[in-house]
Amino acid sequence: MKKLLPTSIVGSLPKPSWLAPPEKLWSPWKLEGDQLVEGKQDALRISFQEQQLAGVDIISDGEQTRQHFVTTFIEHLSGVDFENRKIVKIRDRYDASVPIVVDEVRRQKAVFVDDAKFLRTLTNKPIKWALPGPMTMVDTLYDDHYKSREKLAWEFAKALNEEARELQDAGVDIIQFDEPAFNVFFNEVNDWGMAVLEKAIEGLKCQTAIHICYGYGIKANNDWKKTLGSEWRQYEEIFPKIQKSNIDIVSLECHNSRVPFNLMELIRGKKVMVGAIDVATNTIETPEEIADTLRKALEFVDAENLYPSTNCGMAPLSRTVASGKLSALSAGAEIIRQELGVSSQCID
Repeated sequence: MKKLLPTSIVGSLPKPSWLAPPEKLWSPWKLEGDQLVEGKQDALRISFQEQQLAGVDIISDGEQTRQHFVTTFIEHLSGVDFENRKIVKIRDRYDASVPIVVDEVRRQKAVFVDDAKFLRTLTNKPIKWALPGPMTMVDTLYDDHYKSREKLAWEFAKALNEEARELQDAGVDIIQFDEPAFNVFFNEVNDWGMAVLEKAIEGLKCQTAIHICYGYGIKANNDWKKTLGSEWRQYEEIFPKIQKSNIDIVSLECHNSRVPFNLMELIRGKKVMVGAIDVATNTIETPEEIADTLRKALEFVDAENLYPSTNCGMAPLSRTVASGKLSALSAGAEIIRQELGVSSQCID
């Protein structure tokens, strides 16, 4: 049995200041060796506790054990040089110093499996774990070996599938693939990107999700959003392909965005994580604002398929703001449950 309108975060939560400098991406660790291992576990405990206190239904790791949602996974693969880097434009928006693919990429060992096993010991609630999607991984480095975004993506998909199968065995209930690149490279998504993602989820029995947003609340992303006009219709380009895929859940950015809600009609029948928390502002939403976003979504998503969540990760926010937003998310979802007359009931 499970709760109607189960809430969750999409990716990161702010890290404690003793683990890494707060409110920034790619934040360097303050600890080393065994202290870092222990510190990451402590941060996982805190992240779980904050979700628990806020009433979040599906627990995530808050990405406490990784510096960045993409590069931490890549760091554990062979064939990638992190010492010599190149400047590339990520998502056609901003320049970043990235590692270089110099040889065949292979997963040599588990990356997040021990972390997932540890989180599983803390809770009986459903667990969701995020992995970077193959196309977004390709877009976050410089390829000097395969010389083909598609070929490299297929190799990443194989590595991701190995990791995902072990995460499933570790007790993870939902594996989420973060693919912000899907919102930019529409032709590639339709030509090979969706097929590559299908490879990444091959053989999984747990639920699978794809998260496609407009990025963290950083200046480069916020500036890009200002150029997108009065309606953000990027999802329209890729939803038909996703609708036909084996992905179970589609995660979208909705609150304070200009995404027309009726685009959800294109994925009717899929479960939808509706982003009802804006991660690009320090303003904490009211429960009623969140409820209003969920009401709009319910016109196009059946209640049993609606999963209220955040628009994106909250690493750049303060811990106080992030916890306030989580509590508001739970309260907003509860308003809708009461309106549906199922406040304390469950569904199959």
